[in-house]
Amino acid sequence: MKVLIMGLGLHGGGLEAACYLLRHGAELTVTDLRDERVLAPSIQRLETASGGASVRYVLGRHETGDFKSADMVIKNPGVRPDSPCLRLAKRIETDISLFLAASPARLTAVTGSKGKSCAASALHWALGKVRENAADGRSSAPPDKAAPPGKAWLGGNITVSPLTFLDDLNREDDVVLELSSWQLGDLKGRLRTDSGGKTGGPLLKPKTAVLTAIMPDHLDRYATMEDYVADKRIIYQGQDETDFTVAADNGWGRSFHAESRGRPLRYADAPLSEGISGGWFNSPEGPGLARLYGFASPGLAEGELAELVPPRLLTPGYHQKKNLLAASLALLGLGLEAARIREALGNFPGIEHRLELFRRAGGIDFYNDSAATIPEAAAAAVEALGKDAPLVLVAGGADKNLDFSPLARAAPLAKTLILLAGDGSEKLRRLLDRTGLAYRGPFDSLDKAVSAALEAGKPGDRVALSPGCTSFGMFLNEFDRGRQWKETVTRLT
Repeated sequence: MKVLIMGLGLHGGGLEAACYLLRHGAELTVTDLRDERVLAPSIQRLETASGGASVRYVLGRHETGDFKSADMVIKNPGVRPDSPCLRLAKRIETDISLFLAASPARLTAVTGSKGKSCAASALHWALGKVRENAADGRSSAPPDKAAPPGKAWLGGNITVSPLTFLDDLNREDDVVLELSSWQLGDLKGRLRTDSGGKTGGPLLKPKTAVLTAIMPDHLDRYATMEDYVADKRIIYQGQDETDFTVAADNGWGRSFHAESRGRPLRYADAPLSEGISGGWFNSPEGPGLARLYGFASPGLAEGELAELVPPRLLTPGYHQKKNLLAASLALLGLGLEAARIREALGNFPGIEHRLELFRRAGGIDFYNDSAATIPEAAAAAVEALGKDAPLVLVAGGADKNLDFSPLARAAPLAKTLILLAGDGSEKLRRLLDRTGLAYRGPFDSLDKAVSAALEAGKPGDRVALSPGCTSFGMFLNEFDRGRQWKETVTRLT
């Protein structure tokens, strides 16, 4: 089969699709608008993985003949679906669609504007820990008759393509996929197809679908907020009454539950009314509680109140607690026992680039929150870190046609604000100038920004990169930005 990879990328999706298809005998061409210099890490890994198989590269451009002659085009999610080249393709797939068509495992899918990586990682952590602890008897929760079978896997938008583990899966495994709006948009209306070409049920049918906080994002790609959210809705459109849909008890969440055929599980900031299944917090400092109606879960009778999220976690911030509450409800839907969920989430260490405490030096705590790519996420980080300790905030970068007023309102909680260069920072500066709030920068390098942060920071302070902007311009992506931030801080301290 002749396969064209459109967008090798740097996050793993195009690369891992190429590696997977090479292992399965495809004749491969890779095309990307970026050049060899930018794509060097991915090209090197593909050459190492090819095992001597020949790969044709068309870089810095696309050739229309490649799209016409290919039996299948693998589309990177960053490629717009209205690309003229894609109109020439006979068949279009993604690494996610290839995975879903072949995976035998139980699926949990997670999306949202912010919090999806945290929720997906917490789900994967808990599914793994419950198996591990039940198997060796280390759990402090009541003993199960046997450890759950299989293994837990994590992939998707979190920069791990599920094609890396597809060949190792079996029916007893659990897969958690983090899915972006772009990845979901590529799955719209897709049905399963058997070897004879006959279509069946929906390609995406998660046992549990989780929607974290919905906020304005990617409005440089979507015409309206409704268009953006329409792609998010795809996550539950293949579900039926045997599945579960987890969403917030707010306007967006209620619209998701009204549409989804899956059983609704709501998460809220206040107690839910009797008869409504879901979880809530009585206060930001308290535990996450849950109650189920219409069905029971192991160790939790219908209508019984249970604690799923401990009051104190290893990850800071109320917004993080809400992400873990959403994850805990999905775990109930998957049949895990409430006591084991609480135990596992209480030990969840968090993830890289999300309020990650990575260094202590000179009495200062340094945080990497590079995944805060919208103003609301950076504002949440300021509130999480700046209320009980002086905070030096490094923010700013490139704009996605977003409103920066949430970050401008939260900025006074930081004792010092340092800006990185970018058009998003220019929008933020205009808001700050109106209020008279001081800032330093914008700086066009991390060395300058970190040096300014070290001048401002004192023992007992916190210094955090939480940009509220996308990374393009100074960095390849938010993960590159986070890694460079950590390297620069470590080098200069």
